[in-house]
Amino acid sequence: MARAVETDYLVVGAGAAGMAFVDALIDHDPEARVILVDRRAGAGGHWLDAYPFVRLHQASPFYGVASTPMGTGRLQTEGPETGLHERATGAEITAYYAKVLDDRLLASGRVEFYPGHEHLGGGTLRSLGTGGTVEVRVRRRVVDARYLSPDIPATTPPPFAVDDGARVVPVGTLPSLELGGMPERWVVVGSGKTATDACIWLLAQGVDPDAICWVRPRDPWMLNRAVIQPNPAIFLGMAGDLLGAAAEATSPDDLFLRLEDLGIMLRIDRSVTPTMAKTPTLARWELDELRRIENVVRLGHIRRAVSDRLVFDGGEVVTGRGSVVVHCAAPGLKYSPLVPIWGETITLQPIRTGFPCFGAALAGFVEATRDDDAEKNALCPPTPYSDTPTDWMAMQVLGNRASLRFGADPEIRAWANTTVLNPSRIGPEHVGRADVADVVARLKRNAPAGVARMAELAGLA
Repeated sequence: MARAVETDYLVVGAGAAGMAFVDALIDHDPEARVILVDRRAGAGGHWLDAYPFVRLHQASPFYGVASTPMGTGRLQTEGPETGLHERATGAEITAYYAKVLDDRLLASGRVEFYPGHEHLGGGTLRSLGTGGTVEVRVRRRVVDARYLSPDIPATTPPPFAVDDGARVVPVGTLPSLELGGMPERWVVVGSGKTATDACIWLLAQGVDPDAICWVRPRDPWMLNRAVIQPNPAIFLGMAGDLLGAAAEATSPDDLFLRLEDLGIMLRIDRSVTPTMAKTPTLARWELDELRRIENVVRLGHIRRAVSDRLVFDGGEVVTGRGSVVVHCAAPGLKYSPLVPIWGETITLQPIRTGFPCFGAALAGFVEATRDDDAEKNALCPPTPYSDTPTDWMAMQVLGNRASLRFGADPEIRAWANTTVLNPSRIGPEHVGRADVADVVARLKRNAPAGVARMAELAGLA
């Protein structure tokens, strides 16, 4: 017989979005009670399965939950990223979420956690261990925090056939493989941040760059980490420069080349115009390392891995027997259709893409402080992830529109300025700074023409 419980909110998914939403919700609705459910054994979502050498690609303060900053907020004082904000390792991220769950959410007495359970729909949960079910009577809303959950190599098979004798491994197994003298060649498959991390990790272990073959179906644009920092003079200055460049752009590619000249965008091979614009952040030292790898294959996507070669859309490449193919090709970003965040369920999606934790926390704050769904959806329209340069411009335009909407509400604006998750935050410690006032003025001056031009180039009304 199923056990029966009741709650105000059933939040499905204890990853970054679900945790940020619940944290903000209970902070601003003192009556709300929440059941948080996840298939995994703890909180943290995909970080619990990530590769051992993973770390945030952006500054730690931009990630986590609004009530509890991630990390110490310190600037790095040594190494190639001296002067930039710290970036949490995978172990630090999972420890952070475990602590937030225990010390913040569960300690409130208003949140219950059901690990190792799957949501079957409605209010039904099933234990993955025992098969027993729990029937949850939800007084207010089910919250879908897994609508855009990323796929990662550890839990997603390669997107190509693997013949017997072909050695294909997910990126997370790299530290467990023998590096000394074997294999003769490493083949890294993927164009995104996971693939760049794999390449840099191999190089850091002393692997000869000539022993690495990098399969890049598309070349990526990446943001320069130095300009995506939790300092309004830096971040808002970057935004002002970006919009100024956009106002003069003649095409999506022209805009990205202008942003490269401004030090905002980076590309690995300056002889190739990238067609991918998911734009994770990258440091210049990483860029220098990646440019050491000269054996780059651009023959489209792999169709089959054979023991001594790879078969592509556009041909074959001999890799040699014993080569290790490193699978980094899981689709980390989901491109599910945008839907209103508030409907029959609350479907968490980016509101300001690039900063998912801020968007989820914002949704939690709005849910706690507003009653009308139409008002909530008007304040927080979802923004899509980008894939191409044209998509990226559309994402910027829609994100700008969303920011204007929620930023025009005095209560939301005041709350947003209290959390470091908000990249545009101008906290009290920055008010009155002349350099901040200068970049804000430049941003306001460049925004109308820059946004209008990007909307035109992206085909938006």
